[in-house]
Formats: sequence, structure tokens, C-alpha cells
Amino acid sequence: MFGALAKSLFGSSNDRYVKSLRKTVEQINAFEPTISAMDDATLVAQTAKFRASLAEGATLDQILPEAFATVREAAKRTLGQRHYDVQLIGGMVLHRGEIAEMRTGEGKTLVATLATYLNALEGKGVHVVTVNDYLARRDCEWMSRLYNFLGLTTGVIVPNLSEAERREAYEADITYATNNELGFDYLRDNMKYERNQMVQRPFNFAIVDEVDSILIDEARTPLIISGPTDDKSELYIAVDKLVRQLSDTDFEKDEKQRSIVLTEDGTEKVERMLEEAGLLQGANLYDFENTQVVHHVNQALRAIFMFRRDIDYIVKDGKVVIIDEFTGRMMDGRRWSDGLHQAVEAKEGVNIEPENQTLASITFQNYFRMYPKLSGMTGTASTEAAEFYDIYKMNVVTIPTNLPVQRQDDEDLFYKSLEDKFKGIAKTIKEHQLKGQPVLVGTVSIEKSELLSAFLKQENVPHSVLNARFHDSEARIVAQAGRLGAVTIATNMAGRGTDIQLGGNLEFRVEDELNAMPEGPERDAAIERIREEIKTERQQVLDAGGLFVLGTERHESRRIDNQLRGRSGRQGDPGLSRFYLSLDDDLLRIFGPDTLFARMMRSSLEDGEALPPSKWMSKAIETAQKKVEQRNYDIRKQVVEYDDVMNDQRKVIYEQRSDIMDAGSVNDVVTDMRHETINGIVGAACPPGTYPEQWNVEGLKADVERTLALTPDIDGWLKEDAVDPEIFVERIIAMSDAALAEKTAQIRPETWASIEKSILLQNLDHHWKEHLATLDALRQVVHLRAYAQKTPINEYKQEAFALFERMLNSIREDVTNTVSHIEFQLQEPTPPPLPDLPDFLTSHIDPFTGEDNSADIDAGTRGLITTTIPRMAPAMAGATGGDNPYADQNISRNAPCPCGSGEKYKHCHGALA
Repeated sequence: MFGALAKSLFGSSNDRYVKSLRKTVEQINAFEPTISAMDDATLVAQTAKFRASLAEGATLDQILPEAFATVREAAKRTLGQRHYDVQLIGGMVLHRGEIAEMRTGEGKTLVATLATYLNALEGKGVHVVTVNDYLARRDCEWMSRLYNFLGLTTGVIVPNLSEAERREAYEADITYATNNELGFDYLRDNMKYERNQMVQRPFNFAIVDEVDSILIDEARTPLIISGPTDDKSELYIAVDKLVRQLSDTDFEKDEKQRSIVLTEDGTEKVERMLEEAGLLQGANLYDFENTQVVHHVNQALRAIFMFRRDIDYIVKDGKVVIIDEFTGRMMDGRRWSDGLHQAVEAKEGVNIEPENQTLASITFQNYFRMYPKLSGMTGTASTEAAEFYDIYKMNVVTIPTNLPVQRQDDEDLFYKSLEDKFKGIAKTIKEHQLKGQPVLVGTVSIEKSELLSAFLKQENVPHSVLNARFHDSEARIVAQAGRLGAVTIATNMAGRGTDIQLGGNLEFRVEDELNAMPEGPERDAAIERIREEIKTERQQVLDAGGLFVLGTERHESRRIDNQLRGRSGRQGDPGLSRFYLSLDDDLLRIFGPDTLFARMMRSSLEDGEALPPSKWMSKAIETAQKKVEQRNYDIRKQVVEYDDVMNDQRKVIYEQRSDIMDAGSVNDVVTDMRHETINGIVGAACPPGTYPEQWNVEGLKADVERTLALTPDIDGWLKEDAVDPEIFVERIIAMSDAALAEKTAQIRPETWASIEKSILLQNLDHHWKEHLATLDALRQVVHLRAYAQKTPINEYKQEAFALFERMLNSIREDVTNTVSHIEFQLQEPTPPPLPDLPDFLTSHIDPFTGEDNSADIDAGTRGLITTTIPRMAPAMAGATGGDNPYADQNISRNAPCPCGSGEKYKHCHGALA
């Protein structure tokens, strides 16, 4: 009670924080008259002035008011837009490394320019992160007009860029990119062998657009770079055929946990079928030899009975493409791991691509936590404020709207069945369309979108469908969803990045209608006509009540519902929102309380009748959503906990790789590894505190021979009086050092340094890859330790640490083995072959006789030939005095004879008698 009273008197903590920022807004506004009076050249010079101030020791906070005022003026001149005061507050929140929660249509893209420009002045690079390639390109192209005007460079990272293009984009002052591309570039960079091959700079500052979608929704699964393993497509197909024969009584399905397990009868049935197919070793499915088969059976069960086409995935161009459950978008290039994707491919009868082995992996949580300063913006973050702070240490600040919100949010309507609900929705849509009110319909899956589309066709309601099947045209469809009487069905609306403007979008209409019209007065007049049409149509839509947002069911997350609602009521426009529910909805069927179902059934609803709106019902729905949100948070938290263990190890490996690449020589590292390996070999054969009679001398000899390519006289050393393992170590190290020094003396030092570096990096990468595969396998089974009353995460940490130690030992041994066995084949470098010279004629005038000796055979016709060709006998009897068949041809005496003898004419047929 006292809290509510204090809030009413003093405002919430968020209100007080926003109020404190208004003092800085006043400072920014005070600069406006001065900066507005500047000409373009003076305004552009502000960037150099700010950078000079920073170089002299000024802080970003000190130059913030004038820098923000500069950006505001530049936006007016380049974009025709002026930042509102609330947008300046949003820019300050982003600069402070916090999350700005701003309603749809409040101009988040423009807000980001303030913090982006300010932080880019340091020259360390700013990353603006978007949810898809379209938005990255669009925002970069749109906002680069402002940044370039002020003298900053911009770049964009999208798929299919070359390494050089990526490097250039990252070197820019401001880089727009998708979260996936940033993460994959980081992993790829840490798989390269030369520092100059890497594309990313050290992390500085990132602004994440649709921060809840990227850092919450997509953070449930890590980014993985993998390579193909052996092809097992025949096994997948065989197992798929067997599992399809199972009935519902053969397995137990838990839709909450998305898990499925065989019953006892189901296990016996599978064993019999596998035996007949020759896929089972022994009689027990769970024998160690059948581990792989069990794995395939489990994944086939999930693929066939748990994953649904057009909801979890679609089949496009002969490939299974995952559907993002939160945004409804296709996730091209992303594949389920652990053989699940292959099982779905077998189910759908498409080409089965080989399973992949993890080469590098990172979660979005650990990737984005590497930025020294991280901020974000979205329309819906407050429901996940606790998670943002727990994981990213980011506060959520709700920014007030520029104009008061006039949207009316009605209570939910409840129907008994799915069919009744869709019939009611179709009739409602038709009613609103007839009076000209645009309707945006939100669905949770492609399947529901197409079902509703069929109902609307029965009612003869023209409409557009926006889902993963029509991903390419999503911006165009969304942009025109506010036109008079427009009906748009959208599968989730998270991160669409395009505002719904009442009356239509001028930019898209011009592009659609005037694309072929050349620039000139006629085109300008047509644009003005479209602008007037939009103005008139906007007023008609406002009179009809603005945009009506209709949700066909509640989403698992309240954020997605709020994102859908937020599409209506943009910039003070009127609007309406309402959700329609039924007992068949997944949220209520899986997570709803039993009492809810009981009360609904007792209400005796007539077919087609809707339950009157009630606050009790809305509360029950919210409770179900909170359950799901908590479950999803637990999943994400578990992903982070497990990846934190790997992240510590990842940092060690990547730092070592970085040090190796930067070092001129790694000889000290390789030498230390070799000496430690020798210590380990001797220590294993001659444990401390034991007698010589107990030592494994033969094993020591074999290990030294195998690892170091040496044959020390250990038997002779044992006959000495003061025999000691430390002496063994010293002598073997001395022998190894001498042997290696003798080898390396044969080549240049820089060549050996390059060889050592290559050996070290290749071994590091090979063992890290194997270690990741081992950790993946461990993570899949460690939960079974819970049956022994042990905490799985603690068990995982202990096992992972032991495996990491073992990996480091293996790296040392393998590097030592490779270095010790290396042999150099010294060969004189063969000179590269000279290129073939073209045939050409030479002129060579004898200075004494004045004769042209170009054809002298001893000089050569090609200028380089020095081989002497024996003189040939005259080809004809008349050559020394007989008839000359060429006498009438006026041939030069020094030219080759036409008979082909190779002699000069004067020595052959042209010889004087």
C-alpha cells in the first residue's frame, strides 16, 4: 500500500530516472539555435572538433549534448527528420549501456543514430545489430546518408561477402550486421592461422535492435560451426521406416518438455523390428553396442511424432528449413543438431545431408557479453527485465511516447472450439473491413495462417498472408497493412522493422507504381498525387477507428502479444486490439490449469457462441504465459550455465591461438611442451617413492622411442650408482635438445619458426574440435547423474575440467611427437622454367660487310639458340654447278636456301660455279 502511495506521489523509479535525463535534453536543445545556423561545411567540421576534444582528454559524456544536437541537425538536413525530446532520452539510455523500451512507431532506428555517432567518434568501431539481412542493408543504406554527411564511414555485414569485403566493413566507423553473422565471424576468425586473415576488430560497443528477440528468444540455442562426418543416410531411412510403424501406446510424449520416450512394450516392439532389419547387435536395445541405434531411434521418434511440418519447419526446394517459433521466419542455413535435422529429412523424404561435427561453438549470451559496452532497443523488454539484468547486467528503461497512446485494448474473447473461433474471427474481420478499418491478424504458426485464410476466402474477404513462405515480400506487405480496408495475416510480428502507417506507405507506393517512370516533372507530379491520396485515405482510416489488431491466440510469451498489440496506436493514432482464444489452443491445452477447462465445460457454451470477456479469464491466461516464460528462462539459463563452463575453456584456447599468431617465434612454448612431456613419460614409468626394481623400464624405452624418436641407454644408466628419475629426465632432455638442434641447423631459423607455429596451431585446433565433441556427448548424458542424487551442472563442471586437462596433455604430447619425428628433405631449389618465347625475326647487320646476317644459323633465328647444326650436303646435284631452279627468284645470297637444306643460299643452290 505504501509502495503504491509513494509511486502515485513521486512516480516509479523508471519515471524518476527518465526525469533526471531531461536536464541533459535541455542542454541539447540549448545548442540547437547555434548549430542550426551553421552551414554544411561548418556542421561537418563538428566531427573533427569532437575527435580533437577526445584526443585532448575529454569524455564522451562531456561532449554528448553538443554531439546529439549535431546529429539532430544533420538528420534534419539529410533525412528530413528531427529527433523528438523523448528520442534524445532514448539515445542517452543507449549510450549508457541500457535497454531503451520504446513503443512501435517511436523511431528506434533514428534514436540509435545518436548513441552510434557519439561512440563512433572514438574510432574503435560501433556495431548495430539487426535481426535479419534486409534490416541490416536497409538501415545501413538509410542512415549512412547521415553518418557520411558527418564524415563517418559505414559498412554492412551480410552473407556471401568475401573476406576482404568483411574486413573493410568491420574497419568502418559504424558496422551494421546480423547477430548470426557477427557470431560466426568471431568463430571463423578464431580458426584462422594468420592475424592478417582475421576480419573483426577488438570489441567496443554494440547496439542490439529488437534486443529481446536476439538476446532472449534466439539465445536458447548456441551458434555452431561444424563440419560433415560420415554419411549415415541409409541408417536414418531404415530407422524412420521402423518408427513409423509404432502406435501412440508405444511411447510417452511430453509436449511441455518436448521430449518423447519409448514405453516398455514399445521398446520390445522396436527391438523385434530392429532384429528383423539386422540393425540390432545382441538382444537388448540398450546394450553398449547399440548406443548409436538408440540415438537414431530417439531422434526419429521426435521427428515423426513431435515436430510438425509448417509449424516447426517447412520443406522448400527439397530442403527442410527451420521456422523460428518466435518470429515466424525461415532460418536458412540453421540446422538442428545431434542428428535431429537428418531424422526430419528422412521423415520428409528429401536428401539427407551428413551429420555435422562441432568445430566451434558459442552462445549469444557469451558472445555479446564480450562487448565492453552493450545496449539494446525494443518495444517489449520490461517483462524480461530480470533476465536482462541477471545475464547481461543491462537495465530496462521505458521511454515515454511522444504522443499519448489512444489504442483501446479489449478483453479476450473465448470460444469452445477452434472451428467456432475461426468462424467468429472471419465474421469480425469482414465487419471491420466493410467499414474501411484495416485489420492486422496475428497467428502463431503457418498452419493457423493458412487455416484462417481458408475461412476468409469462404467469407469473400480479400487479404494478404505474411509468413515464412512469403518472407521476401514481408516489408512490402507490412508497410501497406494500414490502408483502407486492408486485411493482413501475419505469423508473429517480432522484429519486422517496418512501421504500419495508416493510409499506406509513400515510399513503397512510389516504388510499386512509378518504378518505370523516369525522373522529371511528370514523376514529381505523380508522387505529389500519391501523397495526397495517402493523406485522404489516412483520414478515412482514422475515422474508421485506426488499425484493428486481432490475435488468433495467445503466444507462449507475453512479449510477442505486446509486440502485436504495439503495431496499433502508432504516434498517437487511435486503434483497437483484441485476442480470440479457444480450448484447443496449445497454450491452454498444454499449460492451462485444469480448473480452467472444468469451468469452461460447465459454462455450456452453445456452438459458435463466445464467452463474455472476463478479468478472471485474462488472469488465468497470464498465469499460463508466466509458466511458459519461466520454463523458457530456465532453459536459457541452463544453456548459459553449461556454456559458461565451455566459455572459460574457449577463452584459454582462443587467447593461446592469438598469442601464437602474434608471436614471432613459439620455440619457448614448444620446448616447454617437450620438456613437460619428457617429465610425464619418466614420471609414469618411474613413480616418485618407488624403487628401481618397480620401474617400468621397458615401457619407458617404448614411450621415449615412440614419442621422441630416441633410443637412450637406459639399461646402462640403471647400472650407475646414483640412479634417479631426475637424472633420466635431464639426460633425455639433453638428448632431445641435441637431436632437434641438429635437425633445425639444416634450415633457416625463420622457416623453423613458421613450422613450429603451424604444428602448434594445427594440434590445438584438432584437439579443441575433439574436446567439443566430447563435451557435447557429456552434456547429453550428464542429466542422468540426477538419479544418483547429484547435481548435473556440478558433475559437468568437474568432468569438463578433467577433460580439459587431458586435452592439454594430449596437445603437449602430439606437438612433441610431431616435432621430434620431423624430417627435412633438403633439395636445391629448381629454377622456374623460362616461359616460351614467341617466334620473331631479328635484324643483324654485319658492320664490316654491311650484309644482313639475320639468318646465320650459328647466331640462331630466335636470338638464344647457340647449338651448332652440322652443315648439310647440297640437296641437288646442280648445287655446285648444275642448273639452279631458283636463279630467277632474286633471292638474297645470305638468306636460307629455298630447298630446305638449312644452308645459306650462297652456299647451296646460289653457289657460284
